[in-house]
Amino acid sequence: MTRRPLLPLAAALLALTLAACNPQTADDDPKQPAAPTPTTSAAPTGAPGGPGTGALSLTDAIAEIPKGEEKRDGYERDSFKHWIDEDQDGCPTRAEVLIEEATTKPEQGERCTLTGGVWTSSYDGVEVTDAKRLDIDHMVPLAEAWDSGAHAWSDERRQAYANDLTAPRSLIAVTAKTNRSKGDKDPADWLPPAPDAHCTYAADWTGTKLRWQLNADDAERTALLDLAGRCPDTVVEYEPAA
Repeated sequence: MTRRPLLPLAAALLALTLAACNPQTADDDPKQPAAPTPTTSAAPTGAPGGPGTGALSLTDAIAEIPKGEEKRDGYERDSFKHWIDEDQDGCPTRAEVLIEEATTKPEQGERCTLTGGVWTSSYDGVEVTDAKRLDIDHMVPLAEAWDSGAHAWSDERRQAYANDLTAPRSLIAVTAKTNRSKGDKDPADWLPPAPDAHCTYAADWTGTKLRWQLNADDAERTALLDLAGRCPDTVVEYEPAA
């Protein structure tokens, strides 16, 4: 059956009815551009304060580390006050790291004494059930940090560095044996004994240097780039320290 055209009056009434049932908004009007969706932008973890879209490859991150010579003059470990109880909860920095990294959480006693618990030391893959066998390693050792720029910092900034709980890999729980083997060496002179830890270690070291804007000398940079060549899929993420 063929549709008959609407009479002019009927057509007008139908148009008014449709308009009333379907009011047009600015978003529906093709002549009105839709309001932009709010977005946030921030520097990528690998480019503090600058433009970008994400984490850096290990090679690119190494290139961002400031260049400079090391300076050991005047270094004393006490220049970095550490294992403080910053949040006044009774647990110093060492205990905070142990609690956070435990694969089985320890029990907390008086003055944050820890009993029980299980940890895996990433440097050598050893499982540890006694917290006393663990050291808390500064990813970039205090002496290396001093050499690389911390000698010019205030006491407050050095304390913040030595107790950095904000970045999860600035401080890590590892076997005392591996931590003391590492000492104050950089990647040119020491790597974790577990080969499968090398890529992560290189990324964590690089991220810490960038987080605190510490420099690297030529030997350190060469060693890191050698690691990067063996870790093509490794990325570095960090946030600049306050």
